[in-house]
Amino acid sequence: MEVIMKNINKSEVHVLKDLVTYMDNQVVSKTLVQNQNVSITLFAFDKDEEISSHESNGDAFVVCLDGVGEVTIDDQKFRLEEGMSIVMPAKHPHAVFGIEKFKMMLTVVF
Repeated sequence: MEVIMKNINKSEVHVLKDLVTYMDNQVVSKTLVQNQNVSITLFAFDKDEEISSHESNGDAFVVCLDGVGEVTIDDQKFRLEEGMSIVMPAKHPHAVFGIEKFKMMLTVVF
């Protein structure tokens, strides 16, 4: 299957955290790749915003790009700050919360 990048200029240097914008009282997302094998999405969480607990069929790799967030996996909480990352394993309940404004890149491999 061909992987096609979208919503991002090619052959250009990017600062990933600048490609998605914070919005008051919202979680904003920008999809870069979405197919049956992989999904890459940038997220910007306003303070106290969240994606509630759910499960995925693929391993999900989170990289904190800005701010401070909290990832919960199987009821265990992990604090992420800029430059930190964590893998949320497939078929385990997980959630993401903006302790402060928080930007992340999510890569899910199916």
